[in-house]
Amino acid sequence: MKIEIWSDFACPFCYIGKTRFEQALAAFKHKNKVDIVYKAYQLNPNAPKVMMGSADEAFAKSHNMTKEQAKERFKMFTQNAKTVGLEYRYDLIQMTNTFDAHRLAKWANTLGKEDVITSRLMKAYFTEGQNLADTKALINLAAEVGLDPKEAEKVLKNNEYSDQVTAQQQEARQLGVQGVPFFVINRKYGISGAQQTDYFTRALEQIWQEENPLQTLENQDKDASCDHDECGF
Repeated sequence: MKIEIWSDFACPFCYIGKTRFEQALAAFKHKNKVDIVYKAYQLNPNAPKVMMGSADEAFAKSHNMTKEQAKERFKMFTQNAKTVGLEYRYDLIQMTNTFDAHRLAKWANTLGKEDVITSRLMKAYFTEGQNLADTKALINLAAEVGLDPKEAEKVLKNNEYSDQVTAQQQEARQLGVQGVPFFVINRKYGISGAQQTDYFTRALEQIWQEENPLQTLENQDKDASCDHDECGF
């Protein structure tokens, strides 16, 4: 089973959805046969590299709402995060561009560490208030998860993996993805949003059964079972 997950490190429901999905996957008996692929998506491709003003001011401006409405939205995000044990600090958050962070994640993927860097980047953004557009911050975060900081610096400074990030965002548009997180299973099923853990559990079980119907073993004794003509009334 292949599951592609489009998400953004600056998306509050992506972090929540990732956590809920991982809880469901951990209890899925066929988890070892599930291939997870992370795909890049930016909620705000035009976000600056340095946030001007406060978070509520930045959010209000980008969403055409008042500061009070932005603060209420932050409270809703924070409360949802608490349901899965996550801490969101909107008093610290730096709403900046995530393109370079996505490039770093694509490089981490070549080393089998995209999952761990994704979690680390999300925590850095929502809990620690780190600027994911800052090269030094990204290099330090890469080092924290066991990646070579010198190689990370090379990737970031040479603009590597930009084409891959852009291509994955274009792919999302082609698939009709209008919001994240968005889960695509076997290129046949789509799940939109940070669904509850039990929803993900049911979806995994149902899709597995549909994709892997019960197979009949060969060379069985065909006279040891009943059909209507042989045994029926």
